[in-house]
This record gives sequence, C-alpha cells and structure tokens, in this order.
Amino acid sequence: MHWLLKSEAEDYAWQDLGRERRTVWDGVRNAEARKNLARMRVGERAFFYHSGSAKEIVGIAKVVRASFPDPADERWLAVEIAPAKALRRAVTLAELRTAGAGFAEMPLLTRPRLSVQPVELRYWNAILAQAEKPAA
Repeated sequence: MHWLLKSEAEDYAWQDLGRERRTVWDGVRNAEARKNLARMRVGERAFFYHSGSAKEIVGIAKVVRASFPDPADERWLAVEIAPAKALRRAVTLAELRTAGAGFAEMPLLTRPRLSVQPVELRYWNAILAQAEKPAA
C-alpha cells in the first residue's frame, strides 16, 4: 500500500524530517484519516506533501512504526515515519490538476482536505515518473 501525508511546510517540512531522521506523525484529527493511519504498515511508503502555500509532493517517507495511540490524545492514532528519498524535483498540485483525466479521481484532487490518504499504484508510479521529468 502507498500513502500521502500532508504537512504545511511552515509547520513541519520535508527538510525537518531529513534533519531529524524520524518523527511521530501525530495530531491528525479526522476520522477517515485515523482509519488510514490504522491501515499503515511498517515498510510502506508515503509521499510527503507540502500543503499550505507550497502544494507539492517533495519526497518519500517510509513507515517505521505502525499505528499507535497519539501521545497527545489516545482516542486518535499516530505512526512513525523516516525519510526514504527526496524526489528529483517537486511535483506540484497544479501539475496534477492539468495532467488530464489520469489524476481526476486521485484523493489529493477529490478530497483535498484529507491529510492522510491512500495512493493507488497507478498514481504512485505516474508521480514518480513526473518527478524525473524537467519542470514544464
């Protein structure tokens, strides 16, 4: 399974994860996102998405600890992640929106406020390929 995790770059950026080498992904307060956290398994990969002003996929994180109670509120869940790889270049939300019907049903476009979401293999591979191309 593949995932996408959103964080406002101003609050916690990809560079922060790279510097820290691991972090607890907590503070998620949405029932659907909590269900997605519960489904995450050690070794699975997640795109790291800068929300807020940036709106771009910048790297790949890996799940290093499966879901556990959120330290701040045990009614919610958290996972622990580590950086796996920075993308060669960021893939922007605008690129995905203009890529045509290929991404039309991706949760990032259909459920833009969902902070933890699954990524189908076809989208995962297409985004990885896009990150290898020069920016348009």
